[in-house]
Amino acid sequence: MAIRDRFSKKLTCPQCGNSGFAEASEIDDAKRKHPGFTVDHLPRGLFIQRASNHQESTMIKCECGRKFPFRNIAEAATGRD
Repeated sequence: MAIRDRFSKKLTCPQCGNSGFAEASEIDDAKRKHPGFTVDHLPRGLFIQRASNHQESTMIKCECGRKFPFRNIAEAATGRD
């Protein structure tokens, strides 16, 4: 069984500004074709629109109706308390 790399990303809706930290994980093996990306926790008001094995194609939907890709809008959660 492969080790999972766990990380936090700050998500912000580009339409209404709803934001918060998402907890996600993927298999920590660069040789795998499918990293098995999963979102383990989303902030209030954000939902999974389309799940995928890759961050780039996982789509998030805000309660305001705006849809956006997980990776393009996400930023690293540095200095989180």
